Amino acid sequence: MRGLLLSAGLLLGLTGSAFAEDEVPQALNYTVRNIDGDEVKLSDYQGKVVVVVNVASACGLTPQYAGLQALYDKYKDKGLVILGFPCNQFGSQEPGSDADIKEFCTGEYRVTFPMFSKIEVNGDGAADLYKHLTSLDLQPKGAGKVSWNFEKFVIGRDGEVVGRFEPRTAPDNAAFVEAIEKALGE
Repeated sequence: MRGLLLSAGLLLGLTGSAFAEDEVPQALNYTVRNIDGDEVKLSDYQGKVVVVVNVASACGLTPQYAGLQALYDKYKDKGLVILGFPCNQFGSQEPGSDADIKEFCTGEYRVTFPMFSKIEVNGDGAADLYKHLTSLDLQPKGAGKVSWNFEKFVIGRDGEVVGRFEPRTAPDNAAFVEAIEKALGE
């Protein structure tokens, strides 16, 4: 029956069928702009382990880019993707344009994981993705506002958010890596 309804929808010229949307886990059911300005459906990452991290170029934690890139290099072929979301809400430490941010990340840290357009992660202007992520009571941090740059959320292959880590949690932190490896099925 579902196939018949889906076929009918396609015949009527419907795109982005509600049937497909119903199957997308909440944490991946958002469309965002990448750092080049193109729309990206986070559902494109369904089936991967996803780390969502708010980043900044002029922060004391900015060297975490190197660790995030190393983590991405180590596990990307096993299904890990890291999504970097620049944010200027913490000490105005991400003041540049998307082009400036891209140049900095690729030039200084050789970042190759997906980067996105600058967003807000807290308050009324927060991106819907972050409104959802911060509403969840996750270990080890719990629910609530993002506290600073480089806070990390881990989303499992099934789209369930399985962890939230403080900004000062380094990318090579044992508990963080363990959460990623567990989600990857290592």
